Parts: sequence; structure tokens; C-alpha cells
Amino acid sequence: MTRPLERRPVPRFHIRMFTIFRGGQSGAWRVTRFASVKGATLMRTPALSTVNSTSIALPILPALTSWRLAGVASHVRYVERTEKEALAAVQAPLGRPEATCAALIPIKKSAAWWELTQEERRQIFEDKSQHIANSLKYLPAIARQLYHCRDLGQPFDFLTWFEFEPAQAEAFEELVGMLRATEEWNYVEREVDIRVERERLDAE
Repeated sequence: MTRPLERRPVPRFHIRMFTIFRGGQSGAWRVTRFASVKGATLMRTPALSTVNSTSIALPILPALTSWRLAGVASHVRYVERTEKEALAAVQAPLGRPEATCAALIPIKKSAAWWELTQEERRQIFEDKSQHIANSLKYLPAIARQLYHCRDLGQPFDFLTWFEFEPAQAEAFEELVGMLRATEEWNYVEREVDIRVERERLDAE
């Protein structure tokens, strides 16, 4: 007599989601400032759009899109448990209706940075630059999301996205200035600063 087949649960596979920023002629975000901070810039466009997709191979329409940058949100790196918990306790979500200002800052670091060990990068990131400690005071007013793209064949290593209310514009300039004054920023070889605005999401 044959035994009935054992029913096993079907494994669930994690689907990687990519966030794609597209500079072009149309989009939800209107570009208000476009500056090359260090190294080569990108083509200036009047608008910026974002889309989430399971693939970075989305078609490019030359008439509408001038450039496209893709990244993936990952776990926070170079942090200890207490620092991670402190960030999670005050970090604001993206997409708040009142956060009508934003900034996309793509960054590429030098080969010297990537030649360092994980421990050496951690020492520069927090022990010397105090990246997390100094950034906490700007939360939750300024929401931030880091997208990794170094291993995706992209021209940048990271895409940093910030969202905030117009009243926090001065605080955001202070935050960016603080980050660029750290030792960590000495390893940046390319950076573009793109500022954008949109209408309130709950506007009638």
C-alpha cells in the first residue's frame, strides 16, 4: 500500500524591488535646482519621476527621458544595534502629504573607499564623521532613504533621497553642509545635487 505524498509548504521567494528615478520632460516632481557638486554632472531636466519595479530594464523614451538611475533599498550598514534602533524610532516615512520638497543626491565614492575594510569604513563613517549621531537631530522633520546601486552597473554607488516640508529647507541645507564637511565626504569623487518640488498630495 502506497503512502500518501506529504504536502510541504511552498517556499516564498523574496522579490527584489528597484526604485528608478527618471529625469525628463514630465514627472510628479518639478526640478528647481540642478548642481554638480563634484565630478561630472547629469543632463538638466525640468522634471523628475520615480517608479518602483521588479526590473531595472524599463524602456527609455528619448523624447521624455534624458537619464535614468536605479537603486535598491537595503539594510542600514556601518551601524551598531543601538544606533539602528535610535534611527528606527525617529525616522519618518516617505510620501508624507506635507513634504512637498525633496532632493535626489547621487554619489559615487573613490576606489580608495572601497579598498578599505568594513571596520575601517565604519570608523570613518561614525567614529570620526559621526554620521548617524549628527543626523538624528534632523529627524523626523527630514525623511531619508538610501538606495544602493554599486552592484547594478549604475554610474553612481548610492542614490540618496530626502523629503521635507518647505519650512525645513534651511535645516536641510544645514544637514547637507554638515555631511559634506565630514571625513567620509573626502572619499566622494562624484556628486550631483537635484532639488525638486511638488504639489501637496492631499490638495484638492
